[in-house]
Amino acid sequence: MKIKQFLAITAVAALSTIALATVSATPSYAAKYAAKQDLNWTEAQELATNDLAKATDTESFNVLLNTQSGLYRLKDSGHKIVNDLATSTKISKDGKTYVVKLRHDAKWSNGDALTANDFVYSWQRTLDPKTASQDAFYMYQVENAEAVNKGQKPLSALGIKADNKYQLTIKLTKPVSYFQKLLAWPLFFPVNKGVAEKEGTKFGTSAANNVYSGAFKLTGWTGTNNKWTLAKNKQYWDKKSVHLNKINETVIKDPATGLNEYQSHAVDETVLSGTQVANFKGKPDFVSRKSSNGYRLDLNQKKVKAFQNVNVRKAFSLALNRDNLVKNVLSDGSVAPKGFAPVGLGTSPKGGQDFAKEAYVKSGVTYNLAEAKQLLKKGYKETGEKSISTEVLTTDDASGKAVGEYIQSQLDKLPGVKVSVVNLPKTAQLAREKSGDFQLLVGGWQSVFADPINFLDIWESNSPYNFSGWKSNQYNQLLADAEGKLANDPSARWQNLVKAEKLLLNDQATIPLFQKVQAQLLNSNVKDANYNPSGVPYDWKNTYIAK
Repeated sequence: MKIKQFLAITAVAALSTIALATVSATPSYAAKYAAKQDLNWTEAQELATNDLAKATDTESFNVLLNTQSGLYRLKDSGHKIVNDLATSTKISKDGKTYVVKLRHDAKWSNGDALTANDFVYSWQRTLDPKTASQDAFYMYQVENAEAVNKGQKPLSALGIKADNKYQLTIKLTKPVSYFQKLLAWPLFFPVNKGVAEKEGTKFGTSAANNVYSGAFKLTGWTGTNNKWTLAKNKQYWDKKSVHLNKINETVIKDPATGLNEYQSHAVDETVLSGTQVANFKGKPDFVSRKSSNGYRLDLNQKKVKAFQNVNVRKAFSLALNRDNLVKNVLSDGSVAPKGFAPVGLGTSPKGGQDFAKEAYVKSGVTYNLAEAKQLLKKGYKETGEKSISTEVLTTDDASGKAVGEYIQSQLDKLPGVKVSVVNLPKTAQLAREKSGDFQLLVGGWQSVFADPINFLDIWESNSPYNFSGWKSNQYNQLLADAEGKLANDPSARWQNLVKAEKLLLNDQATIPLFQKVQAQLLNSNVKDANYNPSGVPYDWKNTYIAK
């Protein structure tokens, strides 16, 4: 299983040296800084983990992005690559070998020197079958990574080597044009071997059970509490560029509470619910964050036999009015989806058509209750069922509850269908999702980078994220060819991905619900918060509070 990037898929050019710009130490324009450089931020969900090999959710990756460093960072909404721990990169003519020189002045927060061996250890640890990293497959482009992850080869066979303390050689199985952007994702960041081995199973389970190489270090998180702080890391190599002394994060699931905290100046940011948006839209501190975060309803074919029937799945999809959901339930700017892969993940190499629009399957995302009832009747006949009693699992924040209740109200209109709603904290919902302990589940997926493959590969048969049991050999082959023999043919690869998306929706493997747009209030004095709509959302390295 592989993933690709927003960049056009082309063969990597002749041996080249890439000297990427380092993040500037100060903003490019004059600014007066407030005396107190503390940012107070709200989160809708708990922090699940502080271990990059175990993270699967956006909140965990956002903390890791700000407390750890990788070879590169992403700027300009995720489109520009800049050096972080790397100082230069050489790519071989065949595009399969990267030689990366590292900074000599990088340290961990405990004072240990950060070296090439920290990257080697981190990647080996993530791919070690004992770690059971759910995201390990993202490393499969690296030589022998898949075999290592499956226990077929030793960790030492992995295609990453420390040539010396400050130089890495990385070998890939094939040219991967987006590889440097992938290396800016926390999964590929280094880990301090001494600390990880000392902490053992406790590593990353609290703020104290890890050390930090990034602009900030995590403090105050016990592993279960709803408040934590990102404090400026005095050992960070580029600390002169970091203006904030601390970022105080607080979990606030009720938008009304968040608004009260914002209006009383207790926090600098809060997420708005749909009912609040109308009152603040157009205000100076109103911000609408478009993202490639897509939400869907998964039907677990392993738990509910009726969901193995395509007509039942299509009936459930046709019974949901997405336009009504985004306009009258969410009301926060979120939009009805064109398909499973959201708008904004890439455009056709030949015509510039957005992927979601080119792969649009109307029947997979439209509303038609009459047709839904007809298909369900057909499904009942084919399965021998007369009714379906099921439950939908959602999160316990305001949005999760509203979406769950809406799905319940719509599906209960189908003959013989009875739906109950179960709301859980995000961490508990993720645990049940991973174990397959659900019947219907409202799931979300935020891309690591802007390319349709980062959504589509979820549904390959052997994907660690395919929890509902849908399988298609044709689908598998389309993606395998796109990432294999067609990898250097942008147009042919694109068409395979379009075919895969259409197959997914024609078979209603999942039910797209909406593409998320996050409405916020943000203190206008908060400057230079780097937002990435197609990856880990917030990079606060250069953020500051203006007077």
